[in-house]
Amino acid sequence: MKEIKTAIIPVKTDFVGLKSEIDHKAICIFAATGFFLDDDTYFVNQKALRPATNYTLSDDSNSIIKEENYFKWHYSPFERPFDQIVEEFTVLFEKIINEQVQDKKVILPLSGGLDSRTQAAALRHLNKKVHAYSYEFENGHNETKYAEQIAKVCDFPFEKWIIPKGYLWKDIEEIASINQCYTEFTHPRQAAVLNKLAGLGEVISLGHWGDVLFDNMDLPSQLSIDEQVDIMIKKVIKKSGIEFAEKLWKSWDLEGDFYSYFRQRIKKLLEEVTISEEANAQTRAFKSLYWASRWTGSNLSFFEKVKPITLPYYDERMLQFICSVPERFLAKRQIQIAYLKKRNPQLAKITWQDQRPFNLYSHQWNYFPWNFPYRVYQKIRKDYVVKNKVRNNYENQFLGNENEIELRKWLFENQKFKAFLDPKLVEEMYDGFINENHLSYSHVISTLLTLSLFTKISE
Repeated sequence: MKEIKTAIIPVKTDFVGLKSEIDHKAICIFAATGFFLDDDTYFVNQKALRPATNYTLSDDSNSIIKEENYFKWHYSPFERPFDQIVEEFTVLFEKIINEQVQDKKVILPLSGGLDSRTQAAALRHLNKKVHAYSYEFENGHNETKYAEQIAKVCDFPFEKWIIPKGYLWKDIEEIASINQCYTEFTHPRQAAVLNKLAGLGEVISLGHWGDVLFDNMDLPSQLSIDEQVDIMIKKVIKKSGIEFAEKLWKSWDLEGDFYSYFRQRIKKLLEEVTISEEANAQTRAFKSLYWASRWTGSNLSFFEKVKPITLPYYDERMLQFICSVPERFLAKRQIQIAYLKKRNPQLAKITWQDQRPFNLYSHQWNYFPWNFPYRVYQKIRKDYVVKNKVRNNYENQFLGNENEIELRKWLFENQKFKAFLDPKLVEEMYDGFINENHLSYSHVISTLLTLSLFTKISE
């Protein structure tokens, strides 16, 4: 027998069972949301190991003998002053980072948000060796602007990389083999710079999930389970996801209807969380259980391909800390903002990308009329200055003649895919993307591409 203990938020998903019969219902949910739900996989007889669980497996790892949950998300706030909470976070966060990176040279991806900026402040304070980087699309917006400013304040060496148009195609089979087609291919831009990352340092420090842990969901505290189900479905469904999943369901002649099945699955999982006193904490727990491991975790495999990775926000002590903080102090990123102001005021003065043009000292003024001049400026800029700039991943991968040739090859010339999915449905979805609305159908096309690659790597 084999013993496995999965993390509360796993860095990667382990699987048990045989790759035999295709699980069409699970794939329909993947088509609607972009990730597999709970322990679903592509196969009926293979299951993903759930987070925060002790498993006993058979010697051949093909069956589960016993599984027992060892951590249940909870909401157990104890009242103390906000300053004390910030101090607790400061001590814990820096202790975790110090333990994770030790004396290794750190590779730090930076953005204009708060999670990686908070890491930068801690790494700078701990006097760690860091090489930072960021990237933006070819003919895209200047996404590296704030990252470069953060690196400069911290005196970190900084690399700025351009993600070229259509980078996906030359390495698409390797990309598929890395994450085993458990997420769509247009999202992990890090796949384009894997060969460049390795030389920057010894360990990659990632800020994933900080935005979920250190914010609330902007919900009333008290919501019925059905209201929570409605909200969660809206959060996880992609554009045209329900339409696509329902068409898949019918094409595979599955019993019942997709939406009823999907809603029942979401409701059952939400009921199992059982944080009835606080809907925000309930939603955070649901996302951490079922979204982090099956969506975020799948894309972490690209970083792991290059170097060992560390994730301070995934640490069990950090998750226990979150469960102890009153929800009102988690709202609107208060703790991270206070930490940055205390630990490195210069970093706090750099524009917060999500609240442009405001920074961490002025973001509370981001409403009319104070933000009106900037909104007018952005409107003019969008309409006349940068109207042809790349804004979304799919534009870089699917639009243009060369991209179209490669995309059509995988959607319409892969014989295994033709046997897997009705070509008429593929053509219908592709026509919607080309002739109706690129943005609305971009998720569908990305999923179809992923499924085509799945049939290739599962040969």
